Amino acid sequence: MNTTRTFVDAVGIEHAPADQSARIVSLVPSITELLFALGLGPQVVGRTTFCIHPANEVAKIQRVGGTKKIHMDRLRRTSPTHVIVNIDENSKSDVEEIATFVPNIIVTHPLTPSDNIGLYRLLGSIFNRSSTSQLLCSEFEKNLSATIKLGADLPRLSVLYLIWYQPWMTISPPTYIAELLALVNWITPDHQTEQRYPALSASSFAVDKADLVLFSSEPFPFKDKHIDAFAKDFSVERNRLVAIDGEMTSWYGSRAIKGLCYLYDLAKHISERQRSLSCRT
Repeated sequence: MNTTRTFVDAVGIEHAPADQSARIVSLVPSITELLFALGLGPQVVGRTTFCIHPANEVAKIQRVGGTKKIHMDRLRRTSPTHVIVNIDENSKSDVEEIATFVPNIIVTHPLTPSDNIGLYRLLGSIFNRSSTSQLLCSEFEKNLSATIKLGADLPRLSVLYLIWYQPWMTISPPTYIAELLALVNWITPDHQTEQRYPALSASSFAVDKADLVLFSSEPFPFKDKHIDAFAKDFSVERNRLVAIDGEMTSWYGSRAIKGLCYLYDLAKHISERQRSLSCRT
């Protein structure tokens, strides 16, 4: 009887533990960083152009295209045994093609901050890094508990989080980012659409109701000129518009541990600033 323990990914596929010769390609920037945090850097043989952390280490790894456009010939040349993908980041057609020549496709799809725990354990278990993954779990759980406790005392604000320009695009409530923002009482409006990342033109009512509009540094790198353009397009006061580090708020994996602290500190700062402004008026 086969007693090998298996581990289940986001779409229900079972994965047996890999051996030390596993060759890993990550098509998800945040997970590439997580693999290094797990001590798996020497086994990572491919990554996307957007996998930029840790910078010195990933610079040595073969790029196989972008998250949405994989160069299959480059991917083949890395001879991977495992490819890690994400439902939001990578196209289904690309994943299906990769599955024709790679034996193990690990699918991820964190939807809430607490899903990071399962992600750490999944990859740690498959690639024999359980002890390291448990350390990450403990660190994340500590920061998550603190953020929930402290965030409960912050004022409840309606927050519009922008991810793209031309068209202006935002996020819907059932997304990882929206669930993270909710930890500090920042609530994402319901845009009355099934789209997870809708265009703002279809839901501009949310702008008027928003206490804050956040401009993420990625996937679109918003600059001051874009924030100024938004203020003009929607006639919004500039003090309601705030730049935010998108890696800290949209990347799951190991970066999410520091991301929790970053988000709380930012929310507290904005709350104190608003309180100061209200006292002057």
